[in-house]
Amino acid sequence: MHKTIIKRVQVEMSTRFGLFPKSLLLVIILYGAKSSEGARVFTIVNACKYKIWPAIMPGEHFNGGGFELKSGQSIVFRAPVAWSGRIWARTGCNFDAKGKGKCLTGACGSSLRCTASGEPPATLTEFTLATPDFYDVSLVDGFNLPVLVTPVNGQGNCSAAGCDGDVNGECPPELAVKSGKGGKAVACKSACEVFDRDEYCCRGVYGNPVVCQPTYYSKIFKKACPTAYSYAYDDPTSIFTCTGTDYIITFCSSRNQSVCTFHDNKLSCGHTSDGFKLVNGGWWLVTMLILLFIVDLWINPAHFKL
Repeated sequence: MHKTIIKRVQVEMSTRFGLFPKSLLLVIILYGAKSSEGARVFTIVNACKYKIWPAIMPGEHFNGGGFELKSGQSIVFRAPVAWSGRIWARTGCNFDAKGKGKCLTGACGSSLRCTASGEPPATLTEFTLATPDFYDVSLVDGFNLPVLVTPVNGQGNCSAAGCDGDVNGECPPELAVKSGKGGKAVACKSACEVFDRDEYCCRGVYGNPVVCQPTYYSKIFKKACPTAYSYAYDDPTSIFTCTGTDYIITFCSSRNQSVCTFHDNKLSCGHTSDGFKLVNGGWWLVTMLILLFIVDLWINPAHFKL
């Protein structure tokens, strides 16, 4: 009976709006849903085919800095203007009931909720909320997952930033982090981390943008991810600004990925490359999403344990 209700909701949403592919029906969990003047809405989406563990530093506005996110799920937070921090994803994690454990990539110590920076290599999204906001995606500390940052309904340049390319597939053997049978690359280290030389780390006499230039290794990162930082002084094509915007952060993103966010208490949906629009009957869809979440929580409470 209950599964039939869920199926009807899924079919009705898909039929009426055509924005939720069967493989990516988003279960949206609202944190701080009450409107807060000047706050930015962050929608974090797992478009990967496997579970990830997003991490945030500082994390007081983001469920303590870490949580589990299953494939196809998203979660919504609010952060105040003046928040400055980074968001990334951990992979291959195993946490016990007390939130202690290990991760294959992106670990921030042994805790589910991060109180320390992530262990490289990890793809970082970085934000400084002000007027305007500054945001970027950085591969300076290496790469583990593709991620795209899409600003929603802001003013200014407001371009999408990030990396939807597969750096792991192009990673030189000397930088690759391998795991499992066959030694598949699960992350790609930075040349700075591997070789610890000034020309790769932009330090010493290389500590300025005139002397520190792209290297063989940073060019590999830049080719795969043209709108992400490939080395420390890669500013002109990698840092973006936008005023009064909300953000969608999509891991394992395609630029044609269908994603949604809540903006001004309304649901906006679209593709990451096309911008966003309010769905007709938005409050109806919000109600259906919340109903879907409540019913699934009732039937499968283990799905939502953080």
